[in-house]
Formats: sequence, structure tokens, C-alpha cells
Amino acid sequence: MISTTHLLAFVISSFVLIAIPGPSVLFTVGRALVLGRRGGVASAAGNSVGALTQAMAVAFGLGALVERSVVVFTIIKFAGAAYLVYLGVQAIRHRRSFAGPAASAPVTSPRRAAREAFVVGLTNPKVIIFFAAVLPQFVDPAGAHPSLQMLLLGAVFTVMAFLMDSCWALGAGTAREWFARSPGRLGTFSALGGVAMIGLGARLAITGRGD
Repeated sequence: MISTTHLLAFVISSFVLIAIPGPSVLFTVGRALVLGRRGGVASAAGNSVGALTQAMAVAFGLGALVERSVVVFTIIKFAGAAYLVYLGVQAIRHRRSFAGPAASAPVTSPRRAAREAFVVGLTNPKVIIFFAAVLPQFVDPAGAHPSLQMLLLGAVFTVMAFLMDSCWALGAGTAREWFARSPGRLGTFSALGGVAMIGLGARLAITGRGD
């Protein structure tokens, strides 16, 4: 379907890009600080599925609409930013719940964490523009239909991103469990995760397509 040369070049390029901590890592770490390891990994999974959905949109031509339309880009951008800020505020407001006697089993289930992260991944316009700009460059003209190739490349990228983001989630979640020995400190730790998400939402709101 895709030549080995094209696929290998894409994997190397993706690894270099994913290895540099960015908004996805900050979001995953913030969630792990609030929800623990399971919630952090679930958030990484949901965020990755949201990104894969955007890769599908690019493969079938919808990415060009977001890339060319300032209005569509702005709507998606502010929707995603608002949702991130909402999640951050909720984490700060309910920090005592996360740091209570059942802190090892946070009030937000992994399934709910994955659903919330899916919305974040789906409403990040930077991801769809990235896919729209990068995926076509690795399409093999002699291979299968371009849409199928872009779907495969998008899937490869999101699986790699999920695995690497999960490592960050496990690390942050482990640190959170260490802080769980002191409920007061854990409440502060969870609030820091909320602040990180609010900061990420604010950053998304003020950045443009080229940032």
C-alpha cells in the first residue's frame, strides 16, 4: 500500500516531532496529575482517537476546509480552548474530591476521561492543519489510493503519539501517587494539573495557524 521508504521516512519524522514535548504532552501530564495513571493513560487514548478522527477528515478532504477557512478554524480553536479551560477549572474546583480518602480511585472514571480527552483531540485545529500539511508529502504516487495511504499514515502517527504520551502519563501518575501520602499536598498537585490545562487552553486561544 505504501512503499517501505515512504513509511520509514514518515515514522522517523513523526518520532522526532512526537519526542519534543508539546501541547499533547502537557494535556496528558495535566490529566495524570489530576486523575492518576489510569486517568492519564485513558486521556492519552481519547486524545489520540480524536487526532485519528482528524486524520480521517484530512484523508477525505475535510482538512482542506479547516486549513483554508479562517472562520471554521477560529470556531474549532475557541471551542477546544474553552473546553480545556472548563476541564482545568473543574479540576481546581474539585481538587478536594480528588485528594480525599478515595484519592487512589478518582471520581472521574477512565471511560469518562477518555471521552473528555477525545473532545480535546477532536477540537484541536492545529492537529488537522498539521495532518493536512504533512500527510500528503509522504503519499507514494505509485501506491494505493492517496486517501487510504493518508489514513494509514495518520493511524501510525496516532499510535506512536499514544504510546509516547502514555509514558508521560505513567510518570506523572506515579508522582501523583507518591503525593497521595499527604491529601493536602495531593489537592495542591491536582490543582496544578488544572492550572496546566487552563494555561494550555489560553495558549490555544491566542495562537494562530502558523504558530
